[in-house]
Amino acid sequence: MKMSRLAACAAPLSLLLCSAPAMAGDAVEFDVTYIADLMSVSGNGDGARLSYLDNLDLTATADLDALLDWNGGTAHVHVLNNLGGTPNDRAATLQGVDNIEVGHQRLRVLEAWIEHALGSRTTVRTGLYDLNSEFYANDAAGLLIAPAFGVGSEIAATGPNGPSIFPSTALALRVDQRLGEQGFVRAAVLNASARTLGDPDGVDLSFDNGVLLIGETGISARGKIAAGAWTYSRRYDDIRAINAAGDPVRRRAHGAYIVAEYPLDNPDDVFAMSAFVRAGVSDGRTTPFRGGWQAGLLVAHLFANRPDSAFSIGANQAYLSHGFRRNLRDEGIDAADAETAFEVTYSDRIANFLTLQPDLQLILDPGGDRGRQAAIVSALRMIVAF
Repeated sequence: MKMSRLAACAAPLSLLLCSAPAMAGDAVEFDVTYIADLMSVSGNGDGARLSYLDNLDLTATADLDALLDWNGGTAHVHVLNNLGGTPNDRAATLQGVDNIEVGHQRLRVLEAWIEHALGSRTTVRTGLYDLNSEFYANDAAGLLIAPAFGVGSEIAATGPNGPSIFPSTALALRVDQRLGEQGFVRAAVLNASARTLGDPDGVDLSFDNGVLLIGETGISARGKIAAGAWTYSRRYDDIRAINAAGDPVRRRAHGAYIVAEYPLDNPDDVFAMSAFVRAGVSDGRTTPFRGGWQAGLLVAHLFANRPDSAFSIGANQAYLSHGFRRNLRDEGIDAADAETAFEVTYSDRIANFLTLQPDLQLILDPGGDRGRQAAIVSALRMIVAF
């Protein structure tokens, strides 16, 4: 399952990005962010162990009208580099514990797309595209570190190598239509094989594994409420069922989800809270998950004298599919109905460029194993941004 993230201008690419604003003026916006996590994982009965991992984000967004006289045109590039450890190897959870952890550390192009506006209400975007940048997303869950709060596990575990999300994306075509003042409907067609520049063999241009189709509609104004559905054009192996010849039965993965977020305003803008809840279901045949939910609370201004202070608490459950639970029982494991996790975190800017964020997670029945003790994950995240 996959999970979507400053350093000084040292590398050649960084040098180019850091010097470009002088040439491009206001037509190109650049951002550089460096995230470093120090994470301790305990729960295997042999003490805690520390991991260090990091994520470097370099993004550039260009106004093509100003640069090329392309009315309604926008271009966006997002390059990322990930290094360091893999704390979930020790935690052994199904959903992961850190949203910057990757299986293979390397430099990648996460996004590289061009968008064109058709009038004032419709945009079309094409290129390498992060599905979770617009689908199955809500701002109030953004402070939490656990990957399940980024995109639901029941879709994150699908496809030949995960859908088009962090850290590897795919070629896509996305259409967004505004409805009135607050409504929207958007849809995307994405290559089912998520492989980007920097991955072995580069971008998949063949579409041999078919496509992922996804759509979402809702209202986004004072908060957000939305519903979405997705499916694949090709069939994939069932995780358990086999046919008379002994080959895996082929299934077409599909699912749906809802997202709701509501601000609990405070007149003086201190202790301003937003609550969120999300839930998703899938066919539960080709992955370990048949559904799940996430819920939480974000306090965006916790202390009156600390304008950048923020606090968040969240809970999530991933319900295991029947086939996956039978597979666990075949291995002698007492299979749980779900993997359950809780997270609490606090973030504060301590300098113009530096934010620190301590974080604590508790995972029950990690790996879907009722016999394992709970995993406890403590972390300190450092964010450097210009």
